[in-house]
Amino acid sequence: MPSPDSVLDRWRSLGGSALGRALFSRLVGFFAPYSATIGPRVEVLEPGRAVIAMRDRRAVRNHLRSIHAAAMMNLAEFTGGLLTTASMPKGARMIVTGLSIEFVKKARGRLVAEGRCEVPQRPDHGTLPVEVVIRDAAGDAVARAAFTALVGPVPERS
Repeated sequence: MPSPDSVLDRWRSLGGSALGRALFSRLVGFFAPYSATIGPRVEVLEPGRAVIAMRDRRAVRNHLRSIHAAAMMNLAEFTGGLLTTASMPKGARMIVTGLSIEFVKKARGRLVAEGRCEVPQRPDHGTLPVEVVIRDAAGDAVARAAFTALVGPVPERS
């Protein structure tokens, strides 16, 4: 994955238009190919906050004609991971250490995940909790996720 600075620089140069947001979303999908399977669209990305949308389509549905739990988990992980990457200070890296999700109701239609976290000030921040809420088109929460990352300094090369 690119550095936090390059992720935000790319977003700032592309995120101002619908075409740029679609291009940025595809670019992130190139670096995270499994996450790209749900077709996430980055709408907002800034340190401390990310908003990612996902269309309802047959490829993400289950036998109950609603969006599959694994697709929502993928959306929550993508949102938390991208948000954490964009929020890290210079000289830091992160690794996901936990992800739990509560499914509140059946999900149908376009979903929007909003993630929030504090912005670490130092590369040796430690554990960073991220809250992700996934909402349907009516604005109802369909899932709530707790994403946890370990933020630490990039090791010096010898």
